[in-house]
Amino acid sequence: MVHLLSIVQLVLAILLIALVLVQRANTDASGAFGADGGTGAALVKRGAEKSIHRLTVIVAVLFTVTLAYPLVAA
Repeated sequence: MVHLLSIVQLVLAILLIALVLVQRANTDASGAFGADGGTGAALVKRGAEKSIHRLTVIVAVLFTVTLAYPLVAA
């Protein structure tokens, strides 16, 4: 059981790293100060970007649950 949990944690960790790296990073700091024209349209996730974001959140929650499982089961 411990070995299976370790394998699941490893797979989830690698998947989480890959999903975070795939997401587009906005390195333009001007958007943080309102220099984007005042519209919030740039903050809306659509299509594949929204799916990757949701999948990242789900994998992060699963990874956290698998880390906490041995503490609860003991």
